[in-house]
Amino acid sequence: MRRKTDRRKSTHTLLTAGLCLSLALAAGCAKSEDDPSDAKDTGKDTNAGQEVAEPSGDQKMCDIETFGGKKLDLKGATVGFSQSEKEANPFRIAETASIKAEAKERGIKLLTANAQSQFSKQISDVQDLITKGADVLVIAPLNSDGWGPVLRTAAQKKIPIVTIDRKINATACKDYVAFIGSDFVEQGKRAADRMIEATGGKGEVAILLGAPGNNVTTERTKGFKDRIAEKAPDLKVVFEQTGEFAREKGQQVTEQLIQSNPDITGIYAENDEMGLGAVNALKGAGKKAGDVQIVTIDGTRNAVQGIVDGWIYGVVESNPRFGPLAFQTLDSFTKGEEVGQDIVIKDTEYAKDNAESEIGKAY
Repeated sequence: MRRKTDRRKSTHTLLTAGLCLSLALAAGCAKSEDDPSDAKDTGKDTNAGQEVAEPSGDQKMCDIETFGGKKLDLKGATVGFSQSEKEANPFRIAETASIKAEAKERGIKLLTANAQSQFSKQISDVQDLITKGADVLVIAPLNSDGWGPVLRTAAQKKIPIVTIDRKINATACKDYVAFIGSDFVEQGKRAADRMIEATGGKGEVAILLGAPGNNVTTERTKGFKDRIAEKAPDLKVVFEQTGEFAREKGQQVTEQLIQSNPDITGIYAENDEMGLGAVNALKGAGKKAGDVQIVTIDGTRNAVQGIVDGWIYGVVESNPRFGPLAFQTLDSFTKGEEVGQDIVIKDTEYAKDNAESEIGKAY
């Protein structure tokens, strides 16, 4: 038992130490998934990389023997990366740039594909990455369900899979190795805390839901509602509609909201892009900054600037710079070391008191 605990501590230390590598590179931006230029260090965001949160309770682990694969040298391997969404969202731009930058830093061959927000395309993309010789896979899933065909193909070839940002509904250390991402329920709770603070715990709020069919939307909604019910029963959720994590859709939904409920107290947007769309709608309706309290999740520079400008009350970060941690996890795993099945990262927050000084860490 002691030996297993020591290995877990060693793995956690290794993962945390590995984050120091290439953090500057991981902050770069790519114009699009099809842009052949490499992500470059902007000279900023050198302290903005992901940090692993301390596991709560007995963390479940996975090693290559249990998974059923074979050890390999990651540096000589081919890594396939499947991005889910169009490169119009700053989160996805930063995420892809981070993966590319870390692969380049480590001298690893990287194959990439972008599903352009089409789930059927993402499934065929990953199948194609396997056909092209990917030894391991990093997947940013569009949806949580529907991964059976990919998992069966990968299982036949014993290809390790790490998912980032969103989970897939499958069995860890059997169908895939590990999930790396935020605690989305906790993000929702923290967003609720900011909304309660902004409104005094009274009034009516709307939720701009993320895209349906994935755990991020479900868990961010649950966390927010649970916290409101617990701490602010006089703050009522009176409107919920998906903005599909898109700015244009968020604006359209907010325009409908203003017509049906012009005196809405607050808007909780489950990502920054929808929140920025809500700002556009409020401006178009003649509202002034602060008339409606807006809380969002992500941590993009435009949203943090929205705090500085007074249009957004608070932003809960969801750090997209997965490159260093994803490759460190794969490196440890393919060497035969244990890695966590759920690797939760720490996220910060932006508010009026730190938005201007910390905007350089946003993406």
